[in-house]
Amino acid sequence: MAKDRKKTKQQVIKPGEDIVASIAEMFKKKLIEVLEKGQTKLIIDLAGVEMVDAVGLGVMVAAHNSLNKAGGKLTVTNVSHDIYGLFKAMRLDQHFEVRPLAG
Repeated sequence: MAKDRKKTKQQVIKPGEDIVASIAEMFKKKLIEVLEKGQTKLIIDLAGVEMVDAVGLGVMVAAHNSLNKAGGKLTVTNVSHDIYGLFKAMRLDQHFEVRPLAG
């Protein structure tokens, strides 16, 4: 499911599949694992993700809230045009950094 690449004080997680209810629990466990290791910066790379449902959004918001309490930061990168529009419409881009796909 999720691949992760470790960097200094930041963790990159790349789900590689749609973040929907059927995988949300696995995704949530991966994020909790990372947060429990004391990471202060989390990057979720959405390359290859075409859909994020309400459950998936909830998992990302919960990760943001946990990081925020710990003085950390969430960044979501390689966000498709449609998903970027969803983040903007829900004003999630005002809570954490959202970067659209390059190019």
